[in-house]
Amino acid sequence: MEAKLDLPFDNEAMLAGLRTWVECESPTHDAAAVNRMMALAARHLALMGATVETIPGRMGFGDCVRARFPHASNEPGILVMAHLDTVHPVGTLANGLPFRREGDKAYGPGIQDMKGGTYLAIEAIRQLAIAGIATSKPVTVLLTPDEEVGSPSTRDLIEAEAARHSVVLVPEPARPDGGVVTGRYAIARFNLRTIGKPSHAGARLGEGRSAIREMCKQVIAIEEMTTEACTFSVGVIHAGQWVNCVATYCDAEALSMAKRQEDLDAAVEIMLNRKPTGNDVALEVTRGVTRPVWEPDGKVMALHAKAEAIAKRLGFALPHQSSGGGSDGNFTGAMGIPTLDGLGIIGAQAHTLEEHVIVSSMAPRAKLFAGLLQSV
Repeated sequence: MEAKLDLPFDNEAMLAGLRTWVECESPTHDAAAVNRMMALAARHLALMGATVETIPGRMGFGDCVRARFPHASNEPGILVMAHLDTVHPVGTLANGLPFRREGDKAYGPGIQDMKGGTYLAIEAIRQLAIAGIATSKPVTVLLTPDEEVGSPSTRDLIEAEAARHSVVLVPEPARPDGGVVTGRYAIARFNLRTIGKPSHAGARLGEGRSAIREMCKQVIAIEEMTTEACTFSVGVIHAGQWVNCVATYCDAEALSMAKRQEDLDAAVEIMLNRKPTGNDVALEVTRGVTRPVWEPDGKVMALHAKAEAIAKRLGFALPHQSSGGGSDGNFTGAMGIPTLDGLGIIGAQAHTLEEHVIVSSMAPRAKLFAGLLQSV
């Protein structure tokens, strides 16, 4: 049966609802803030008739929310997988990125990545229920708190939940051309520590060995290893407590991304075998969170073909691509479960103080999602 797409999605009503989510700031490392956002979403899902459970967080991260919707069938269903943590610290609304509307653009922390897509996916479920239109299979929504740092506390839960489903839909932001994601590159994170020798920076500078100086050398060397096959970057550095002391320790976090798993594996080997530039300092490198490469197969392409056909009926193209950036779709795609990612709102400048969405894209993308829920 052909999916029914003429549902009364309203851009303005959706934006008003999304605003309440955006104005509930939820940076990954603030578990209390993330849990406030989880509670907001849980109540929203409960009002829609879902059976909602909160799964306690671990490793210092916030909780997860899992919502199951009633369905006549008990067959493996559709997992809608999304995260509610953002990269923006509490206070961003007041200092730098307030919620605001400028023409067809709406701005706010996390509005594109990925509260907007999460909200429209849930709205698609709600509108189908109001219209009395059944989804093709049972639907579960899983909301997680730590995707922006690689999902260290939730990968096991994501993979366990995905294994109970036949398809995974991920409303991460759409590609710049409005397309979706059918594969993602492999990503590895690394924790680095340099260990020097302290001294008084004013009176006995020459006796010290600066951990900061060594880390600076390492950062330059690491980032210069970037090639077309594999990128290297350092995004976090912590060191020092008093300017008049030569720093004993310096900690950093690095990230590597590759289109092929073998290239990432080689990068991991290189990083884990890095040496200090001199004998008077030490360097420790440990492996952090890794996302496996997700390469599209026939099942993924068949899923995209269904989405493309729905988009065509709605009057827009739906190209696909493999993408960097990483998402929880890496895990489910690598498991071989048909996964379609990038189903969220069109926008730009995620992770910056110009993060925004295109308001007019909300209703068409919600109709696409509703069509998929009826068809996959």
